[in-house]
This record gives sequence, C-alpha cells and structure tokens, in this order.
Amino acid sequence: MSEIIRNPWVRLRSFTSARLALGRAGDSLPTKEVLEFSLAHAQARDAVHNTLDVGSIERDLANVGLESITVQSAVRDRAEYLRRPDLGRKLNDESRSLLILQKDCHPERSAERTVKEPALSLPKGPAVPVVFIIADGLSAVAPARHAVPVLREIISKLESLPIAPISTATQARVGLGDEIGELLNAEITVMLIGERPGLSSPDSLGIYLTYKPRVGCTDADRNCISNVRPEGLSYQAAAHKLHHLVLAARRMGQSGVALKDESDLPALP
Repeated sequence: MSEIIRNPWVRLRSFTSARLALGRAGDSLPTKEVLEFSLAHAQARDAVHNTLDVGSIERDLANVGLESITVQSAVRDRAEYLRRPDLGRKLNDESRSLLILQKDCHPERSAERTVKEPALSLPKGPAVPVVFIIADGLSAVAPARHAVPVLREIISKLESLPIAPISTATQARVGLGDEIGELLNAEITVMLIGERPGLSSPDSLGIYLTYKPRVGCTDADRNCISNVRPEGLSYQAAAHKLHHLVLAARRMGQSGVALKDESDLPALP
C-alpha cells in the first residue's frame, strides 16, 4: 500500500471547497479523493437530470402566502432540453394561452400583506412592477432548496410594491423569462434558476433581473446574481443585492450592462 504524501498547500483547503492540495499515493491520487470526486460528479449529473418537484414548490409558496402558476417551455423532455437550448427559451402553446388569460385577470399580491390575506385583482392594462419566476434550469436541486427562502427575504424588502403570482417554469432556460414577462406586461422579471452544476456546487442558484423583458433580449440586458446557496452567497446577501437592483432598475429605466451593482458601496452622507 502506497503511503499518502500530503501536499504542502493543504492548509489552503480550510478556505475553499475547491479541489486543491489533494496529496498523492504513488503516481495517483489517494483513494478517498478519487471516491469523493466520483461522488461529486454523480451529484452534478443528477442535478442536471432531476426534475423539479412543482407540487412541493407550490406548497412552499402557499405556506408563505404566495400564489403561483405553472408553465413549461416548448421542450418535451429532459433529453430534448439538453440538445435544444433554443426550445427552452420559448413557451409551449398551453402555457402561452395560460399567461394571456392571466394577464387579463391578474391577482396581485403586496409585499406587506399578511400571510393568509386573500388575493386582490389587478386592473387591466398597467405594467406589473415585478414578476418572479422559479425555474429548474440546469439544476432542479437549486430552486427546490433555495428559491422560496430567497423569495421570503426579497419580498419582505419590497414593502408595498405589487408582485404577480409566482411563475414556476419547467424545462426552462434564462431567456424563457422574456416571453413570460412580455405576456404578463412586466416592468421587471426576476428569474431564480438552477445554474450549471459544478463538482463542488450541484445546487447553485442564479438570479437574473431584466427590465422591460421582451422576446429578443440578450444577456447584455440582464443583471445576474450568482452562486446563491448557504456555502456561497447567503439568502440575505442575495436579497440585499436584488433589492438594490430592482429599485435602481425602476429608477433608471434599464438593466444589464447599464446597471451596476453598487449595493455594497457605503451611502453618501
């Protein structure tokens, strides 16, 4: 049996979950490190192929007093989702019809409502200030674990700003939020979506904000908050950044490259 030779940089592992200073046994890695790598790879693959438990999301949203609707992209199954990213950015016909109906009779909720307060009716015509979307993306594990806790944090900061019922989207890419927002006449869409899983982060949540969403928006039109999870950016920190971006986007009338995240800058006296 080969002796495990420790790497002199091993103390750096206390600062990161990245795979560094793994040591070696003979000409290879120690067996423990090989097995942990195989486990992380399997977890990343599972995150990609798992399906989002929409029923569980709906129950979690209802428990905090939030209405929800469920939509799906034009993708038929997970295999097609991975082969055809373009279809993940388009709604299927049934979901498109559902959102058109939703726009005509839209229950809004206020961020300062009580938990069990009944929904109100939005008047037809005016833009909905914020539409939140929970989407599976490339890791259904991420929104299942983190989306509702993040929503609780951000909605508590939005004071009396009306929000639409939460859209839960399956087989979704980031661009699907543009069509959802356009159909609901949203001023801002905020998509909470599972990011591409890494070997140390199979459950990383991304948050994408788009001002005046419409079909044809590009990534240059969005702001992204990445790696939201307890081991990365905390729920509270993500909500703080998102709150700043929502208010700034409404004030400036734009998002993306024109909107900088200055939430960490000290306020001027």
